[in-house]
Amino acid sequence: MWIVAIAWIYVVVLMAATEPTVVGGIMTFVFYCALPLSILFYITGARRRRVGRQTPQSRRNVGTRRESPSDDMDDGGGDGD
Repeated sequence: MWIVAIAWIYVVVLMAATEPTVVGGIMTFVFYCALPLSILFYITGARRRRVGRQTPQSRRNVGTRRESPSDDMDDGGGDGD
């Protein structure tokens, strides 16, 4: 997907360069390139954000889990000291 985005940026930069005014070129770049690509990357990054949001929660859940009673038991190999 990155190669498509880079190619689209290239095309829009060339389109913006042919505009008769600088303001027209900037508006062409913003409305044909920056805005659509930012929306596209926001939509396609939804899964990554969701996973990133769930990961800290799962880390907290692992840290708050109680150890099983078998972990507290002595292995029976010594006198308990």
